[in-house]
Amino acid sequence: MQGAIFDMDGLLIDSERIWQSQWRAIAAERGITLPDSFPGEICGTAGARTLEVLRLRFQTEDAQTVRDECARRVHKLEENGVPLKPGARDILTGLRAAGWRVAVASSSPMDMIRHNLSLDGIDGYFDALVSGQEVANGKPWPDIFLRAAEKLGLAPEECYVLEDSLSGVEAGWRAGCRTIMVPDLMQPTDEARARCFRICRDLNEAWETMRA
Repeated sequence: MQGAIFDMDGLLIDSERIWQSQWRAIAAERGITLPDSFPGEICGTAGARTLEVLRLRFQTEDAQTVRDECARRVHKLEENGVPLKPGARDILTGLRAAGWRVAVASSSPMDMIRHNLSLDGIDGYFDALVSGQEVANGKPWPDIFLRAAEKLGLAPEECYVLEDSLSGVEAGWRAGCRTIMVPDLMQPTDEARARCFRICRDLNEAWETMRA
């Protein structure tokens, strides 16, 4: 294995709770109560899949407006940075020292990716960045991880994918990458367990697994 491809929200940075708080705030303003299943449905998605979920749960045909408003609010809340998840800096330092090729593949817009990585001081660890806006199909489709592997100059099977979301795990598995789940807001389902190489409690355990 020569490459590591990281999701960002909920994996490297503790931002998924911010997204969920704003989805629920917008829903409440519209008189809507989102189901408990919503985080699992929306986390890690991009493009058409995100809009499909929003059309259903926000009962609207104008899902793009909901998506844009939530992104605007989250971007404002993240202006001063978002805390790193436990072990994030350690695993990135270890990968760099060991000569691995490293990428971020996130459903977030590229400006948000660059902003968050820069403010947390970890932007220099990555050889490639890929946004969900760059690919035709977002997670759970494999496009974003295939693109990241391509940018790293590696075959997908030479790369680990590290993810916190169920849709991300599915995308990593479909891409043919060796996928590790580090759960954040949702726990792995039986299907996710079958897709994963390992399920780790945090990024420190993930790094132990990868270098073993």
